[in-house]
Amino acid sequence: MRSNRHALLLTLTVCLMLAVAPVLAAPAKQPLVVNSYYSDPASSKAFEQLVAMFSKQHPEYEVTVNVVAHEDFKILIRTWLNSADAPDVVTWMGGERMRYFARKGLLAPVDAVYAPSGFDNQVAPAFRNACSYDGKLYLVPRDFEWWAVYYRKSIFEKHKIPVPQTWEEFLDACEKLKKAGITPIAIGTKNVWPAAGWFGAFNLRVNGLDFYQDLCDGKIAYTDPRLRNAMEYWKVLLERGYFLDNHSSYGWREAAAFIYRGECAMMLMGSFITDDIPANLADDFAFFRFPVIRKDVGLFEQVPVNGFMIPARAKNKDSAVAFLKFMASKEAQDFVANTQSYPVVYKGFKSQDPYLQKGFSLISESDGVMQFYDIDTDPEMADIGMNAFVEFMMFPARLDTILKNLEVQRQRIFK
Repeated sequence: MRSNRHALLLTLTVCLMLAVAPVLAAPAKQPLVVNSYYSDPASSKAFEQLVAMFSKQHPEYEVTVNVVAHEDFKILIRTWLNSADAPDVVTWMGGERMRYFARKGLLAPVDAVYAPSGFDNQVAPAFRNACSYDGKLYLVPRDFEWWAVYYRKSIFEKHKIPVPQTWEEFLDACEKLKKAGITPIAIGTKNVWPAAGWFGAFNLRVNGLDFYQDLCDGKIAYTDPRLRNAMEYWKVLLERGYFLDNHSSYGWREAAAFIYRGECAMMLMGSFITDDIPANLADDFAFFRFPVIRKDVGLFEQVPVNGFMIPARAKNKDSAVAFLKFMASKEAQDFVANTQSYPVVYKGFKSQDPYLQKGFSLISESDGVMQFYDIDTDPEMADIGMNAFVEFMMFPARLDTILKNLEVQRQRIFK
């Protein structure tokens, strides 16, 4: 009897082991934690779909996504990057916002994401500057916004004004518009950042990318004659009355309304302006590249770039690289472009939307990009600088005093 009981117990044990064996043999999924600032409903949903696509292709990873509101994200990222429990991937912006953390050793290089073909073979090379620091890549770009001069086609056509490509043609267009009783340029500086768009445009066209980058990095004095020269071009527009009067009383959307009513003709603005253009005017809007001022200076543009970084303290860097390889793939980039109407960064991007295609071509055919003044310089310097640019727009005769004051602040902040 004991022998039978022993045989039965042995049989049950073997069966139990066989039943449990597949579970025990299944490899544990590799964890991957992503902190995201894609918090608005449309962006959040699209990112969830991308993560689901990745998980379907790579079931070996267990992805956890923490979504944080954009403004809160900008504060918390410093804590995350310094934490022993840093996430594996974070969303972020290129340019100085990225370089700030790279300089402090808080980011891991992401060059492996583009192996073996390399970044320049997959991404429009103009984006390299915004994604790299000290010869290494630290940002995997996802999408971008471009800055250009938006205008009403019907106004230009009515007054027989060709789309300007050079500074002289731009001045001629402004003068014709003014004589026709139309304010050439709308701008609202109640929120000061639109003035920084003009500051960046003139410096990129007059002094080039390296100068403007060094200026934003605090390496060039605001009293440098080359900077003053760039400001003189801006001063011409101000002294001739080509900008909207009382612009400091208007936000950018309020200023754009002057174009909708036909009282102004142009506006230097980011591509997000199209989200606000009334539907009945959508076909009447177009954009052109900020005009060439010096032919010996390359075509450099202001392009805020969004993407992904790997914290230096991330525990699962191999998982992060696999995730970012997917995010950098044509499949993922096409999904972003088609579901959210954002231009993306891979070479050969084609869109059925002519607006997106034109924007991509404008940037991919440029010689390099910067982010934006308040993204590419020290945050405190950016606040001081943007307020100074608005002061200059209101009182252009104070140019030398304004530049001297900015230089005092530069020496204090970048000491």
